[in-house]
Amino acid sequence: MIYLNKIDKSKFINHSYVKKIDKPWGYELHWVSEDKPYMGKLLHIDAGKRLSLQIHDQKEETWFLVNGRGKVIWDDDQGNLTETELEKEKGYSCQIGQRHRLAGITDCDIIEVSTPEMGTTLRLEDDYKRPDETPKQRKIERGKKI
Repeated sequence: MIYLNKIDKSKFINHSYVKKIDKPWGYELHWVSEDKPYMGKLLHIDAGKRLSLQIHDQKEETWFLVNGRGKVIWDDDQGNLTETELEKEKGYSCQIGQRHRLAGITDCDIIEVSTPEMGTTLRLEDDYKRPDETPKQRKIERGKKI
């Protein structure tokens, strides 16, 4: 049992947080700082653009369509790529090792919650010729010092 008088109140944070990361397909708004054991972001995907066809070796994701029309191209339980148009007010989850790619049918906004930004994102196909997203490459793409 946690006793309230033993809680370290110096760790309480009472300010907002958001970080915009421009992407060739749109942008991401991270609303959870990277030191947390989870991640939350808004993906804005421009109409006709798509993320890479990718596999995560450590990260799991769940998506929720907020605005516009979007789709996910992903592995079914037989390992075949299938296309699913996202429906509003429904969640879609991707497992570790499951190939997937989000795409904008129209400009769209998708909430993504996930395990932390960790491990490697293997980019199997990428319209923008980007390399795999390793922890080092992730820092480069987000403008951090290595």
